[in-house]
Amino acid sequence: MITIDGHHLTLESIVAVVRHGEQVQLAAEARERLVQSHAWVRQMLAAGKPVYGINTGFGIFANRRISAGQAAQLSRNLILSHAVGTGAPLPAEVVRAAMLIRANTLAIGHSGVRPVLVETLLAMLNRGVTPEIPSQGSMGSSGDLAPLAHMGLVLTTDAADRAENSGWATYRGQRMRGKEAMQAAGIPRVVLGAKEGLAVTNGATFSAALLALATYDAAHWLDIAEIALSMSLEALLGASNAFDERVHRARRHPGQMAVAARVRELTRGSTLVDAGGRVQDAYSLRTAPQVQGAARDAWAFVADVIEREINAVTDNPLIFGPAEAISGGNFHGEPIAMAADFLGIAMSEVASISERRIFRLTDSNLNYGLPSMLVDTPAAAGLNSGLMMPQYTAASLVLENQTLASPDSARSLPTSGEQEDHNANAMTAARHTRDVIANTAHVLAIEAYTAARALDLRLRLMPEARMGCGTAEAHRRLREAVPYTPGDAWWAPEIARTREVLAFPEFAAAVLECPPQPDNPATR
Repeated sequence: MITIDGHHLTLESIVAVVRHGEQVQLAAEARERLVQSHAWVRQMLAAGKPVYGINTGFGIFANRRISAGQAAQLSRNLILSHAVGTGAPLPAEVVRAAMLIRANTLAIGHSGVRPVLVETLLAMLNRGVTPEIPSQGSMGSSGDLAPLAHMGLVLTTDAADRAENSGWATYRGQRMRGKEAMQAAGIPRVVLGAKEGLAVTNGATFSAALLALATYDAAHWLDIAEIALSMSLEALLGASNAFDERVHRARRHPGQMAVAARVRELTRGSTLVDAGGRVQDAYSLRTAPQVQGAARDAWAFVADVIEREINAVTDNPLIFGPAEAISGGNFHGEPIAMAADFLGIAMSEVASISERRIFRLTDSNLNYGLPSMLVDTPAAAGLNSGLMMPQYTAASLVLENQTLASPDSARSLPTSGEQEDHNANAMTAARHTRDVIANTAHVLAIEAYTAARALDLRLRLMPEARMGCGTAEAHRRLREAVPYTPGDAWWAPEIARTREVLAFPEFAAAVLECPPQPDNPATR
């Protein structure tokens, strides 16, 4: 059971809940803060002083007063009028992550909502009610207004309680109206009070959910990038001097030093490295620590940003006491947007340099004695195309990444009659970054698949050679899942299977441990 208190949510706990079904509960101290904060909102309503979003309209209508008796209708109207998203539904894991993050930020106790609002979100997570949320339509600045409002359609209700106003949700694999899903799960929907509609929809929460999952996944694929690099380095008889610790310590970047150290460890014991007798290699090998290391440093920055964001108050106004409702801009998604763009650029570069190694592995003018396109034998060239087309696919994905990695945070349009005159475009940035990471994962799978075949052919030419500790383990595990095919075959399913193997955390863990494999002839 994971307990949320507004301050200690992690990427790992998000993944545990949204991918592995871990149950979640509200901390007792957080519940007490919610009770106190809501009491302050009631005092403000009784005092009659205008407070944005409590007894006023929203956005351009912030100067319009709303009576205390209309506070509940004001909240429900906000949900109904703002649920105007479009596009394909977001993946369930993204929606669940957003629900958890929203619950966590409300639990901090500066939003003025009742505990029942947070507890209902947690009940939906625990019982498997997942709202259907369109993926497009958020500016990522006044919060992810449209996506959060679509979530609110399922979460909340009013006196009329019309099913057609309850949105859509999935429960036990079935798509149904939100009202029906909540009834089937035995979860009462919430009739909103003052400030609660605004609290549900404020904050770039879906942007944060997308980036949180992307950041978690990127860490894994950065590990895989170093494994694929090491396999390519050995297959191409690369020079080890570019990975010398002294070289990287002299430049001082931690990511660069970490990548070089990882490659040294993975190739430990290899007789293929340096067998080419070259002074230096092409950039795709020689400067890989500088490129992939920069991506690691970018990841560390983004991870820090997103861990702060998922434990941040992103509402407006914030409630600090019975007469202290302070309007600000914590809902603005710029920190997420910039971080997402940065991670997208970094992972795009990881794919880019990986594709250059794939090209080098398949070109007989560049791969130091291996057959063109890695056909089984030179005599088979022509009848067989070898791995010509997988490199095409990698190149296509890299080109797509180069477009997707163009920064979305640099683009803005005004909304709400110029009241909201600068927007972050955060959710678009986070969606694009998620796509970049998926593309990068496939490019890395192609590199690992290509490098494994190149190593098979290299060891045929050099039967006395041996692979390094980690590369031998990676090769062995890949060959267990995808045996070597001499002639042309339908490569796509084999590459897809390679990607599945690489995606398992157990694969990276086993390879990075560098266990000896005495039964593998390549390590004798």
